[in-house]
Amino acid sequence: MKTFELKNKDILKVTEFNLTTIENCLKKTREKIIAEEFYSDQDEIFFFKQIKPKIFAKFIYNFNVLNIENKRPKGSIKGQKKYFENEIEKLQAYFIEHHIFYKYFRGGETYSDQQYFLRKNKSVKIHLDCLGSYLDGEFATSLDSTFAKFIGYELTIEYLKFELSKLSGQSLYPVIPVKSKLTWTGSKIGLIELIYAIYNSKVINYGETEIKELAAFFEQSFNIDLGDYYRAYIEIKNRKTNITKFLDFLKENFLQRILKFDE
Repeated sequence: MKTFELKNKDILKVTEFNLTTIENCLKKTREKIIAEEFYSDQDEIFFFKQIKPKIFAKFIYNFNVLNIENKRPKGSIKGQKKYFENEIEKLQAYFIEHHIFYKYFRGGETYSDQQYFLRKNKSVKIHLDCLGSYLDGEFATSLDSTFAKFIGYELTIEYLKFELSKLSGQSLYPVIPVKSKLTWTGSKIGLIELIYAIYNSKVINYGETEIKELAAFFEQSFNIDLGDYYRAYIEIKNRKTNITKFLDFLKENFLQRILKFDE
């Protein structure tokens, strides 16, 4: 999906490709889950609370964006703004309607996980948010689809806010001066390794930041053109030894400084 997005700027083509890719992923995942047993209830809870919702959320997000862009008004900027604002209100209404479960989701609660995320405990009395998912007893629990919607709707709202900011001629994120006084003098691939480490650690914006946003930030901050950073990431991933070469370098130098001042 990332590779396709880097080569295609048409949002409709990108979302259509993503939907097909995610659908195939969900089908393969479903087959694996049905064919194999979980080692424990905790493993099953982890999958239906943490893994499946994130995959399904990407489907929901791309479906929403495709639908939004297909219906996007062709007229004035004012009309487009109103359209985006209305779409945000519709999505936010879902969080209000399901505020009890959203609070459970946002607060990282666990006290009802046995009821919400085990297939054997699925009950219409708990929640019936998606009939299709509910009827699939082998690949659904009471709340995994609802959690997926929470994530997918939040991503969609961020997309809508970004489009609104573009129409207003404003940046949704703090603007960095075009010419920073800082220059990256290390290796380019080292910086890319660092960026992907930060991205995968989900320590920025609760893990909802896109890799291209992080890459752009570092490019502007350190006066460097990273080029095809995804291809560089593949090279890092395919290293035969010492995959985290630059991160190990940082750790080693940091520890040396600590030890030096402890002497």
